[in-house]
Amino acid sequence: QVQLVESGGDLVQAGGSLRLSCVASGSIFRINAMGWYRQAPGKEREQVARVTSAGTRNYADSVKGRFTVSRDNAKNTVYLQMNSLKSEDTAVYYCCVEHSSPWAGVTVHWGKGTQVTVSS
Repeated sequence: QVQLVESGGDLVQAGGSLRLSCVASGSIFRINAMGWYRQAPGKEREQVARVTSAGTRNYADSVKGRFTVSRDNAKNTVYLQMNSLKSEDTAVYYCCVEHSSPWAGVTVHWGKGTQVTVSS
């Protein structure tokens, strides 16, 4: 099994910055894509940013130019640098990892989430 632990969520004022981290541990064979989703109260979970094993990055239109996703493969860690935060960025942020192994094939794993609250 692959376990994911997020950290870095906090209460911040609009215009501020936060950096989220997510560390993968457990029975890791190969991590493919790593990324972040978020879910605001009363809304569906949405993809925020994603980075593949080749380094290709994708972002939701609402965060382009403000958020940067990166990964450290040696540490099995994915980061989300969030700048110029807005009140609409308030949500629980979830880490998501796509993993491949000979014993389980391709599996998707989720963290428990970290709360980001942006005050206006």
